[in-house]
Amino acid sequence: MNKILMLLVGACGLYGAEGYSVYQKHCMQCHVEMMEKKEVVRMLHTLKAPPMIEVSNRLKENIIIADDDDDVKRRVTIAFIKDYIDNPSVQYSMCHPMAIEKFGIMPSQKGKLNEEEKQAVAEWIIDRYKGVKF
Repeated sequence: MNKILMLLVGACGLYGAEGYSVYQKHCMQCHVEMMEKKEVVRMLHTLKAPPMIEVSNRLKENIIIADDDDDVKRRVTIAFIKDYIDNPSVQYSMCHPMAIEKFGIMPSQKGKLNEEEKQAVAEWIIDRYKGVKF
């Protein structure tokens, strides 16, 4: 029984690491992983895009599910992230207007990430910042 539990924990850890690896390969050139608001204000002139913690928090604030079902919200948020990676636009952006003015809209990453990579990084964005406020 303990071996099965260890295998499951290990598999979950590897899957989570995969999302972080995708972030490191494709996202971190523009999106800082973690930064406090006061640090963002101080470093704003050097940032290329909103910090990933802010991206995650904006998604959590703006994606509303009527029946407050966490599993449904997770699936909807993952679907949104995966689509937005390929098809970013002003209409679907969840950034503050000031952030759009400062950074513009993210360039499309269509063709740069496969479906598994998009799934992994979308899950990582949700899980990495669970319970963490910007």
